Amino acid sequence: MHLITNEYHFTDNSQEINKNIIFVSNNYNKKYIEQVKQAGCKKIIPSSQLKDYFDFSPIKIIGITGTNGKTTTAAAIYSFLLDLGYKVALQGTRGFFINDERIEEYSLTTPMQVTNFSHIQNAIKNECDFFIMEVSSHAIAQNRIEGLSFELKIHTNITRDHLDYHNTIEEYINIKNSFFSDDGKKLINKDDPKVKINRKNAYAYSLDKPSTYKVQAYSFKEGMQVAISHIGEMVNFSSSMMGIFNIYNLTAAIAAVDIVTNKKLEEICLVVENFAGVEGRMEIISKEPLIIVDFAHTPDGMKEVFESFNHKDIIVVFGAGGDRDQSKRAIMGRMAATYAKHIIITSDNPRFEDPDLIVSDILSGIKNKQNVKIDINRKAAIAKAIALASKDSVVLVLGKGDESTQTIYDKKFPLLDKKIILDCLAN
Repeated sequence: MHLITNEYHFTDNSQEINKNIIFVSNNYNKKYIEQVKQAGCKKIIPSSQLKDYFDFSPIKIIGITGTNGKTTTAAAIYSFLLDLGYKVALQGTRGFFINDERIEEYSLTTPMQVTNFSHIQNAIKNECDFFIMEVSSHAIAQNRIEGLSFELKIHTNITRDHLDYHNTIEEYINIKNSFFSDDGKKLINKDDPKVKINRKNAYAYSLDKPSTYKVQAYSFKEGMQVAISHIGEMVNFSSSMMGIFNIYNLTAAIAAVDIVTNKKLEEICLVVENFAGVEGRMEIISKEPLIIVDFAHTPDGMKEVFESFNHKDIIVVFGAGGDRDQSKRAIMGRMAATYAKHIIITSDNPRFEDPDLIVSDILSGIKNKQNVKIDINRKAAIAKAIALASKDSVVLVLGKGDESTQTIYDKKFPLLDKKIILDCLAN
């Protein structure tokens, strides 16, 4: 992507070079520097200097990191700020948005540095007060957020994920925690034992431990009703959303807006019910029978969803992504066996792996396979789950959320869990 100012054009792509473009070198493209020079590039700068060409002071950047909850928390903050009258941009897994308009489709959770700068520059041109971004562990490790000054950094949780890239859980935890090592403002989930931070300018939210924004009570009936205490003040909010983890996500979003604006906490809580959640994240597709689609693709993510339906007979459909962390598959199988009455194992995005071998990895974590069915065809697997549904059950279709394709080898084929479910119900 080209990044353009009044005076300069920037790129980190060696294929886009000409004599008028400044090449931004980083650890991943520096091997092309000689090629860039031969292409006529007159100026090369290190990525650490890119910020010197820009003035981002008119906008406040909010970054959210965590294994689960980034997308929902970011979208909630975006929704609350828009409802409160601010101009806002949002960048993340679901794409790039400015003031309720989608500017770009799905992308990396956190793009490369030049794209981040381009999006922020675009937000400033549109007079945005805030730029909200999801920050992935890959982005932190690869320094994609270099040069950005955050008004607030938010932590949702740290559980097991991306061990195909980070090698060990310790490395993954350390990468996540490094995001909170500076003196800037930060908002932390106090109930997460894995988070380690620089405590200067730190705020916290929680359900269990004492914190700045403490959930004192909650109930689930046609959604959720929640009471939060903050420095002696008690406020309430309601939402149509479900799940304990969404209490965390919404509390984090409320706290964040309170920290970065001068709005009263009570005023912020009033706009919460306008936010209905994110497609593919604990999304209710049908109420009778109760069928829910969620993106949960880690053992802890699955556990959070399962524990939201302890009062129901759980029927779960899930698989595991190919060419990703293999060690989590058996744990996912064990988690499903712990909570679900019926388990249907299917294909997720197998990529270049054999789907049958992925299923075998999942099965290795399940001792009693009496209530387990296997169908690699995801459409057929979902249909089997719906056929088992009753008034006492919930069908949970996990792993792909609102993804509209299935990746087999290097090809993407149309497949959307929500559409499959609605088609099954219609037939």
